[in-house]
Amino acid sequence: MACTEAYKEHIVYSFNAFCKVVIRYAAINAWRDRNRRRQKEISFEYLTEEKFYPLSTSDEFLKSPYEQYPVTICGQTIILTNGELAAALLSLPEKKREIIYLYFFGNYTQQEIADLYGHCKSTAWHYIHSALQMLRKEMEGFSHGEY
Repeated sequence: MACTEAYKEHIVYSFNAFCKVVIRYAAINAWRDRNRRRQKEISFEYLTEEKFYPLSTSDEFLKSPYEQYPVTICGQTIILTNGELAAALLSLPEKKREIIYLYFFGNYTQQEIADLYGHCKSTAWHYIHSALQMLRKEMEGFSHGEY
């Protein structure tokens, strides 16, 4: 089917009208987003003048407000901030503790743990899962005051 010149011109005008509508609504959305952002933002001038907040920091944030509990697993010392977790980890058998360390702190994969212990991947997953279950039971015991 051959297109007439008038039909081609109609398509060009329709496309131009469509583009104008799209651009118009995109501009409206951008304007609305900018206004919403302005309503939520607070300028630094307001903070320094009204609240007298300094625009500098000190090294106090580097000090740890938490008590630290060092735990040694696989010859590596881990600093934990949760005393119950540290006690629960120390109550696990050595092999379970090593598996937890390798998987969560050493970033070993299940396959790497399986290769390390000479087992298949599903056995390594079972060891990780059972160690987590034991850890969960220990943590629940601490939270219920049983220990």
